[in-house]
Amino acid sequence: MSRIQCERCLRPQTHCLCPLIPSLDSRTRVLLLQHPSEVRHALNTAKLAALGLRNAELVVGEVFDDLAGLIAVPGYRSALLFPGEDAQPLSGYATDADERPWLLVVPDGTWRKASKLLHLNPLLAALPRVTLAQVLPSRYRLRKAPAPGALSTLEAVVQALNVLEAPNCFDALLKPFDALIEGQIKAMGRETFERNHLVGAGLPRDAM
Repeated sequence: MSRIQCERCLRPQTHCLCPLIPSLDSRTRVLLLQHPSEVRHALNTAKLAALGLRNAELVVGEVFDDLAGLIAVPGYRSALLFPGEDAQPLSGYATDADERPWLLVVPDGTWRKASKLLHLNPLLAALPRVTLAQVLPSRYRLRKAPAPGALSTLEAVVQALNVLEAPNCFDALLKPFDALIEGQIKAMGRETFERNHLVGAGLPRDAM
């Protein structure tokens, strides 16, 4: 028999994360573009970000025909949160001459899938890019990072918001993520975890 699933967080009801998911206001708007392969993945951190932020939207697909409308939100300036040679480091609103808040467009998927989203959506690839000037280590401890400084989608969003909206802190968004990781460690057994995963940093499959 299939396990009964929570319709909101998409986790089995016996492991529902909803009680840990906050409901946070943010000046920044976050648009999460999720590759379809990530929807049913256990580490669906983009879903957690969308549920925990009131000013966020999650759209699933590969080709986004309505992208122009999604990013043309009055009063906001749009940028792609994604590494690149031309990516500009984010800085706090308090020191920004432009008073408009950001609309951060965040592709969600593996490195390969996220790059595919940019390839299939020229308007997305044409957006100015922003990135984190300083990346804190990932809190995911079960897999090795595909690249230095790689983060899950949720972690990238949290770190970006913490920079932009300081002194406001969005770390509460990570509570269900931490619980998810602890649940995986408990399932495999602490001894197995310490033997196979304790050395080295890791990150989720949907790493940025």
